[in-house]
Amino acid sequence: QVQLVESGGGLVQAGGSLRLSCTSSGRTFSNYVMGWFSQAPGKEREFVASISWSADDTYYADSVKGRFTISRDNTKNSVFLQMNSLKPEDTAVYYCATGPGMLLTIRHSYWGQGTQVTVSS
Repeated sequence: QVQLVESGGGLVQAGGSLRLSCTSSGRTFSNYVMGWFSQAPGKEREFVASISWSADDTYYADSVKGRFTISRDNTKNSVFLQMNSLKPEDTAVYYCATGPGMLLTIRHSYWGQGTQVTVSS
């Protein structure tokens, strides 16, 4: 069993910033990718960003490139998402995920409970 707990969500004005954090507990897998997905009301869950275990490989959705930065701290079993220049369309529940591949497919990955990000205009 893997437990993932997200934090750092909240309400922010357009153009502002938030930093999301996620910490893994229970059984951890040293080589696992970690990353983030988002889900807006009435929409499917969408990929946001992922980072390899050694942090030498990152992958971002086109919509967040240049605005969001993913990082991780393996000593803390944590992954972070620095979100800058936030837009109202970024409003969603953000989920932390970990799994064996950069795409973090639903079938093969573990997920947290989510943290709400709301961007006002």
